[in-house]
Amino acid sequence: MSERIRALHGALLSIVHVMNRPEGDDRLIGEAGIALERALFPLLVLTERFGPIGVVDLAGRVGRDYTTVSRQMAKLEHLGLVARRAGGEDRRVREAVVTPKGQAMTDALDAARERLGRKLLASWDEKEVDELVRLLQKFAKDVEIVSAP
Repeated sequence: MSERIRALHGALLSIVHVMNRPEGDDRLIGEAGIALERALFPLLVLTERFGPIGVVDLAGRVGRDYTTVSRQMAKLEHLGLVARRAGGEDRRVREAVVTPKGQAMTDALDAARERLGRKLLASWDEKEVDELVRLLQKFAKDVEIVSAP
């Protein structure tokens, strides 16, 4: 199993490397035809995917300090892309949700991601894509379970 784990780790490092490069975000933002600071891009997307979400959870998901994320969320709020409100379970915690304007922007990003993804997977048949999606979802679920505090 160790060679498999090493190969899996290498593949994951390659994927993380590509996903963390700023050029990828710039390409997606450009393809979507939106105007958004690169630093704000992942925060908006994660808020749409996981919201309502608190700043501490969001900071953990992007690997940034929560004070930095709090300032960046204030920018997104000022732009009208997110709204912050008292938390549902703990009223002291402020949670963020996307606004209709923010949803329109993430919809444009999703459409751009779809176009780029289709190009990336153009040589794959549908069964291969389905299997990749199924296995990645299974892997992601298990990683979250194993990594839970």
